[in-house]
Amino acid sequence: MNRQTPRSLALFRTPLGRWQERDALLKDGILALTLTLLSFVPTLSGVGAQIGDLPERPASVLGVGLVLAQTLPLAVRRRWPAACLAVVAGAFAVHQALGFATTFASVGLYLALYSAGAHQVRFRHGLAAVASAGYALLAVVLHRLGSPQEIPDYLAFYLILAAVRLAGSTVRTRRTEEAKRRRLAAEAATVTERARIARELHDVVTHHVTAMVVQADAAQFLITSAPERVGEGLAAVSDTGRRALTELRYLLGVLEATGESGAADPARADRAPALGRVGDLVEQARRSGQPVVFSEQGERRPQSVDVELAAYRVVQETLTNAMKHAAGEPTRVLLRHGDEHIEIEVTTDGPAAAPVARKPGPAGGRGLAGLHARVRMLDGELESGPLPEGGFRVRATISSKSLQE
Repeated sequence: MNRQTPRSLALFRTPLGRWQERDALLKDGILALTLTLLSFVPTLSGVGAQIGDLPERPASVLGVGLVLAQTLPLAVRRRWPAACLAVVAGAFAVHQALGFATTFASVGLYLALYSAGAHQVRFRHGLAAVASAGYALLAVVLHRLGSPQEIPDYLAFYLILAAVRLAGSTVRTRRTEEAKRRRLAAEAATVTERARIARELHDVVTHHVTAMVVQADAAQFLITSAPERVGEGLAAVSDTGRRALTELRYLLGVLEATGESGAADPARADRAPALGRVGDLVEQARRSGQPVVFSEQGERRPQSVDVELAAYRVVQETLTNAMKHAAGEPTRVLLRHGDEHIEIEVTTDGPAAAPVARKPGPAGGRGLAGLHARVRMLDGELESGPLPEGGFRVRATISSKSLQE
């Protein structure tokens, strides 16, 4: 029994989903046609709205026309809700004033009122005022025609009609709030994505362009001092440019990827910045003239893309600052692989100090300020600042426990 229940629900949801995807005009047309057919079923003749209670008049062609006028306009209840309400309410009023027998078609008044509350966009308060005035006029006409209804009866029926319209207005309000919430969420996601793209571009472009400038200056110096080494310097510039293009292609590939296809692309994975490519950063800095000592402790374990990329960016940004603000000063890069975390420590000697962010920056920040937020989102910490004996140090601890679990 338990196995058949989900299967039956699935069979029910399939046609329901297809029905919801249909055009609103088609669905409302079917609703109007169904209500029209039910209006001529004798067993449903006593079901509906009735307020006049006048002496009953025999059926006629005019009565049939008024019945159709209360049902067929519902085909446009969502496209033109005000016009639909005007026609249906007018037909209902004439039907009551002439004393025709109650039919199921009078339910159309409730549907038209609900649609006006749920789908009317402009002149909502004006439409409600006109409808209320029309109802008051109908009550006066019915009273003069000899209706036995009293003022409390008219007020009670008016409150029912108002409650139906209020239900439609409530649905509209909730729908509007949900649309607003989705729009704000989409805008926030767009802002976050733009900030992430800007941060990635900053990390890639700043580091490689800095390295290329340093290498080009060194090659220019070698033209006069050691011409035989100029080719080596130009090769370093070319190699750095290729690395920059590789990372830019990876970034563009991530932006273009959708679903799981991006993560499953081997070519894109080979271009992804990761801990295994930290040695390439160190070698690039060395070819730019920066003396860098690189050491790694512990057993390297597979990590998530976010962890690997964050660790890579920490080393990249720190080496960039060292080449820009402490060129030629000894720099040490240390990676420690623990059971539940990865620790990165980059220390640069000398009196010069890079512009180091001591406080966490916003999520969209760039450089070390942005790295603070990125590392913190991975349950890590990043500390940076000058050393008492000179130079500066950046130390980051990134949690990898979540991946192992």
